[in-house]
Amino acid sequence: MVIIEHKIIREVPTLHIVKEQKMETQAPLIIFIHGFTSAKEHNLHFAYLLAEEGFRVILPDALYHGERNEGLKSNELNYKFWEIVLNNIKEIENIKEELVALGLADSERIGVVGTSMGGITTFGALTQYNWIKAAVSLMGCPNYEMFSRGIIHELKKNGERVPFTDEEIEQQITFLKRYDLSSQPEKLKHRPMMIWHGRFDEVVPFQYTYDFYQQIRPFYKGSEDLLKFIEDPKAGHKVSREGLIETVNWFKYHLAYD
Repeated sequence: MVIIEHKIIREVPTLHIVKEQKMETQAPLIIFIHGFTSAKEHNLHFAYLLAEEGFRVILPDALYHGERNEGLKSNELNYKFWEIVLNNIKEIENIKEELVALGLADSERIGVVGTSMGGITTFGALTQYNWIKAAVSLMGCPNYEMFSRGIIHELKKNGERVPFTDEEIEQQITFLKRYDLSSQPEKLKHRPMMIWHGRFDEVVPFQYTYDFYQQIRPFYKGSEDLLKFIEDPKAGHKVSREGLIETVNWFKYHLAYD
């Protein structure tokens, strides 16, 4: 039986999903990061299937989301996007450290996955943490600079007043570059990486992600089975069931115990 437990980990509200018989034993760990304006509960279908395969799954609420909602208006939340992403990156390490210290997570078998903003977080986390052994990005973007400039462009085009000067925007983008996987693809270090993206994604541009995939393919020469790109030719900004099943299979193949 799969257990769903509400658990506070290092002050972060999370859902802890695992088979009952593995509640108190070490298991491969997967941290699943939700999307912008979403919440941890929205990815329970992923967590259930992963738990069925023997994983311990943690679904955290991102800053200003779910239980951490502070009642911000949508435009106020928009301007905190990168604060949320960078905080996600910091907090997934805290979560991992806590579970490893408790003997509940196998430090050699840890994966990170996310949808949309969570996929963006996943790409950024790969630039910071070698302990991530396998990763999946669903509708994410590794190119922080281009995506950030695209967001600002759209806001201005829609007539919104951007509460930052051009100088402040450039300072933020300069800071974000240290998390931009597209500018430092060598940090992947041949780790298993699966990418899923809908061709008609109207929120996170498909082309950024596809171009990145083409960029990193040479890094996986001779180990092509460690890199997978799935293009859904009909999908917009919503993960298909195929994306769900392929995510589970990816971690099952690369992280699960034999």
